[in-house]
Amino acid sequence: MSIKGVLFDLGNTLLYFDGDWPDVLARADREMFARLEQAGLTLDRQSFLENFRERLEGYHVQREDDFIEHTTAQVLADTLMEYGFENVGKEILADALRGLYAASQAHWLPEDDLCPTLENLRAAGYRLGVLSNAGDDRDVQTLVDKARIRPYLDFVITSAASGMRKPDARIFAMGLKVWGLRADEVVMVGDTLRADILGANRLGIYSIWITRRADRPENRAVRGKIKPDAEIGALTELPALLASLSD
Repeated sequence: MSIKGVLFDLGNTLLYFDGDWPDVLARADREMFARLEQAGLTLDRQSFLENFRERLEGYHVQREDDFIEHTTAQVLADTLMEYGFENVGKEILADALRGLYAASQAHWLPEDDLCPTLENLRAAGYRLGVLSNAGDDRDVQTLVDKARIRPYLDFVITSAASGMRKPDARIFAMGLKVWGLRADEVVMVGDTLRADILGANRLGIYSIWITRRADRPENRAVRGKIKPDAEIGALTELPALLASLSD
């Protein structure tokens, strides 16, 4: 093999979450609602937030079946329409979502070995990119900049911007097209078996499962059914693995 490009997942692969999700989501909803009120939208708080979360969770279930990304902006717009607010301006929606995501962005932190590993890989001549499943493109781009890893990356492709989610092979093909590389010249590093590993396997991309934050129900459910080509426990193991593939 001659590996030239490395695709990474973002959350739980390059970044980790150090907060309490129920508390973070509650604060996120409060900030989003406050910004909608500031924009002049009069809403019943409890009813609206319950409706928004129920609708969002429904979309989250659906997208795991059809691999189509329903953006948070669309969910918010649909919920507002139900309350009589049609054609809400994009800036109002964007500002509300900035408030929503600010709460979680504060708790996504770069892994300690992230920048040293990316520096090592860049120095070795590898091309690097990110493929991230997420409901909001701006949120992902903000996290990338907050972690100060943009200079290492050729691209950051999100499901929110592309409209399709991993493991849909088309989002992986988008990365290959940007680079002009073949599937057998690229590896995919990610923590989620069904999204990252299955998606890479489908396209013939060498799949590397990073396991340090992968002990979750969705992975345990398919462990043994979806098989990565290799496993690593930390990013520091990646340069040696890539070197061995090219020997």
